[in-house]
Amino acid sequence: MEQSLSSEFISQSILRMSESLERVKICLDLLDEEDVWKRPNSSSNSIGNLILHLCGNIRQYAVSSLSGAPDTRIRDEEFAAKGGYTKAELWTKIKATVEEAFQSMGMASVDELLRVRMVQGFELSGMGIIIHVTEHFSYHTGQIAFWTKSLQDRDLGFYAGMDLNMTNE
Repeated sequence: MEQSLSSEFISQSILRMSESLERVKICLDLLDEEDVWKRPNSSSNSIGNLILHLCGNIRQYAVSSLSGAPDTRIRDEEFAAKGGYTKAELWTKIKATVEEAFQSMGMASVDELLRVRMVQGFELSGMGIIIHVTEHFSYHTGQIAFWTKSLQDRDLGFYAGMDLNMTNE
């Protein structure tokens, strides 16, 4: 029973993260190279910064903490960057990071999902780590989508072809 619950939890987390990854791809495909590094104002981050930040966060939490890989994150660099990566390079980086996280999540035993450890100064279980990574990815994907909509003045089509007015059965 425990194993099936943990497998379902991981499966659903991977599904939600896969949706976010696809939405980031849609946004990158719509943007010009220079748009990726535009900042709406001095208090906000560019899409490039957000993608670097997601890579750092996902690697620190899901890869390093769950699989035991070294934590080499330098968080301040994620926000300080003003370029240095093309859209294609950013896509390759986020896609590879997320795939590595999926491997770490998929290999986590029930004991690892329940074990509490320190990550970035927070005490989290393995399940808490996966919840954090999933919601953090979704949160910043929303920011990327909003900034893309602002730059492109268009609907992103995330739900194209779906009737979202359907009621539950």
